[in-house]
Amino acid sequence: MKISRVTPLVLGTPWRDLTFVKVETDEGLVGYGEARALNRTESLLGYLKETTPRHLLGSDPMRIEALVHKLSRNDFGRPGEVVMTGIAVIEMACWDIMGKALGLPVYALLGGAVRDRIKAYANGWYKVERTPDEFQQAARTAVARGYRALKFDPFGPGFYELERSERLRSVALVEAVRDAVGPDVELLIEMHGRFSPPTAIALARDLARFDPGWFEEPVPPENLRTLKKVADAIRPLGVPVAVGERMHTPHEFAELLELQAADVLQVDITHYGGLLNTKKLAGWADAYYLQMAPHNVGGPVSTVAALHLAACTTNFRIQENFNDFDEPYVLDAAPGLPALDTDGCFPLPQGPGLGLEVDEALIAEHPQQTAHFNLFADNWQKREGAR
Repeated sequence: MKISRVTPLVLGTPWRDLTFVKVETDEGLVGYGEARALNRTESLLGYLKETTPRHLLGSDPMRIEALVHKLSRNDFGRPGEVVMTGIAVIEMACWDIMGKALGLPVYALLGGAVRDRIKAYANGWYKVERTPDEFQQAARTAVARGYRALKFDPFGPGFYELERSERLRSVALVEAVRDAVGPDVELLIEMHGRFSPPTAIALARDLARFDPGWFEEPVPPENLRTLKKVADAIRPLGVPVAVGERMHTPHEFAELLELQAADVLQVDITHYGGLLNTKKLAGWADAYYLQMAPHNVGGPVSTVAALHLAACTTNFRIQENFNDFDEPYVLDAAPGLPALDTDGCFPLPQGPGLGLEVDEALIAEHPQQTAHFNLFADNWQKREGAR
């Protein structure tokens, strides 16, 4: 079996563009991958255009390890976010093809299920005005859908510091959400890597009384020794530190693990070269007693790929999901994503491969919108969606 064609398909929404990739074979089997390339959709499309004739056409989609190695090494330039995203969407599609060829779900090919239900948390539920009343109402709506964990960024625009009024407002929003959902719902606090160490530590102390499940990316992700300093100050509060969505290669994670600068890894399958790379990282993290909570702002294909990984990963903690809080047509673009149950868990994906088929006609009806995510703009949550 050989790859005969690679076709990108971009689905636009008001706040994110999703790049689906269709990989066809000379035996008629088709697989799909998908990713949200943050503000870099055209760069991803350019990479796929270049790499398809060079590395993909004529390759065996069943030899995934060899294909990923070739894509990672044979261009000499160091792979970063765009390249690792391109590799991921191709790798994901190859797993889809392999599963269909063998009549097995992808998680069975990656070691088999170690759980029957996959705990999830809601993100994107709080695209409202930053007032306690609106956050409370949005939180209750998410819990009514079945979620027992909510992630949100209560902070307004800011870089390194917050004005005192904004700091107090942020604390009030978290307090309002905790009051609305009670003690049994897990709250995960997103900091989006925007703070200086003193500010991140001070905010963590302010918010620890609401018993958050983690503080996410408290400082920018580039300086891991600084992250270590912040994590060491936060841990005595009894709250883990989560990080990893903007790390794209094993070499970055090597330093993170050696420093023991985080407690939960949020690597994004779609930006880390795919399922197999992430499965390897999970085993590596397990040696340090870390848990995996893969970052996922993608649509149905990348979400179901994350569920396959969660199904077969022993140190998995919880899975992010946006799709219940986006335009309904996003889920219709690839029907078959399992539905969340009333206890905030997904069942195992069904069917061979990833278990989804893509509606290319529907995608064509919703073209690329080139939405721009800018964390530091005023009213970023309302205008572009909370990531």
